[in-house]
Amino acid sequence: MGVQVESAARQRLNLAQSPGIVAALALTLGGIVGGAAAFGPLYVLAGALALLAGYAMLVSTSAGLLSVFAISAILPFATLPFKAIITPNFLTLALVALLGVWTLRMLAHPTEYELRISPLGLPILAFLGLTFFSLYLGARGLPDQATLHNYAKYTLGVLLYFSVVNCVRTRAEARLILRGLILSGGVAALIGLILWALNADLTLRILLGLGPLGYPTSGRVLRFVEDDPAGLERAIGFAVDPNSFGGMLALVLALAAAQLVARQPVMRRWLLGALVAVMLLTLLLTFSRAALLGLIVAAAYLATLRYRRLWWVMIGAALLGAALLFGLGYAGAFIERLISGLQFRDQAQQMRLAEFRNAIAIIQRYPFFGIGFGQAPDLDLTAGVSSIYLAIAQRMGLVGLAAFLGIVAAWFARTIASLPDLDDERVNWLLGCQAGVVAALAVGLADHYFFNIEFSHMSALLWGTLGLGMAIVALPGPEEPWESGLLR
Repeated sequence: MGVQVESAARQRLNLAQSPGIVAALALTLGGIVGGAAAFGPLYVLAGALALLAGYAMLVSTSAGLLSVFAISAILPFATLPFKAIITPNFLTLALVALLGVWTLRMLAHPTEYELRISPLGLPILAFLGLTFFSLYLGARGLPDQATLHNYAKYTLGVLLYFSVVNCVRTRAEARLILRGLILSGGVAALIGLILWALNADLTLRILLGLGPLGYPTSGRVLRFVEDDPAGLERAIGFAVDPNSFGGMLALVLALAAAQLVARQPVMRRWLLGALVAVMLLTLLLTFSRAALLGLIVAAAYLATLRYRRLWWVMIGAALLGAALLFGLGYAGAFIERLISGLQFRDQAQQMRLAEFRNAIAIIQRYPFFGIGFGQAPDLDLTAGVSSIYLAIAQRMGLVGLAAFLGIVAAWFARTIASLPDLDDERVNWLLGCQAGVVAALAVGLADHYFFNIEFSHMSALLWGTLGLGMAIVALPGPEEPWESGLLR
């Protein structure tokens, strides 16, 4: 313990004595305060908080990971409120800072912090190489600025895998990150629930107030079933799109469900239960059928593999959700939406079918490396499809799809094979990560957000969860006393 404290103190001293970091902090402070002053005191306060968060990230990689997951779940599209050559979003800044800090720490103290590639590291780098090849090939060497910018954000999201593997080295760090991820999902769900419950005009004003942070100020700011303003409003939180919001909640909910039924959860069981209930209700109110499917498949995975009593939790959650929907007066509309989706009768499902046919046509014409990340090269075809599998095959060809499926299969093979060698606490953590990935893969059958370069936070959540699973496998055996307190 004394060695760790001394190491942390030495890192802070090195950072404090670095003129480059001091200058960067000074410039950041001046830029945030100066730019934010143009928008009002609220943004000055936000700038000060961002500066404090930035400092915390410079001295703690755990703070960096927590920031990345919190931004991904709660405020994924927020950008700086002023232009600094380009206008990067908070998530990009957090990912770059995290990557830079642990890389510099490793270079400065190679004996203490060896580089961890993990068994999947090289295949993931090869997958990124394939994405770049498809980007270059599809754009004929000249991708437009917007595509290049979005692709860079997607790449950072994938590289979060390496950040997690290299930063989560102790059980305390793993426990902290799991808590942070679950709490972030719960906070995002609570925000979504409050915004949904408020008067539509007030909710609209709140969302429009995020305009200086890069959020949309026109078009479909509020979202409704079938895009009918007279119909059912969908919960979106600050995620812009209800389907991506539901997909995020499905991943975090699956991870939290494993902790809810675990013998030693990472926080008090009543708090976990409250967070799970809020996330479940908000997920239902997104009216995202893909997200609901993902959650059901993930819960069934957990119940089949280890937690038999989770079947009763699922039944109880279904009854609770049904009671809440009946109490709110939305049960009939919710059931009708599910049935119409299964029968492909509604407009959204008809559009999905058209997208599937179009994607298959693209794959038939460009089977090996796809069309890249820009527009379709043929006038009779349109890029974009609501399925991560067809989207990968469309963008990267069947080679890219095989690479992605191979990585995921290898991750499951590695993590499942390690379960007999782990203690009970780490088994619960790892099964939660597996359930989160299962939820994302199931959601991906009918949604594309986990492989969409415009939704880099969803990619970060998926690859970050994959990295967390590998980090848990590599953790040492139990050596720390069990904690007490609210989060325990």
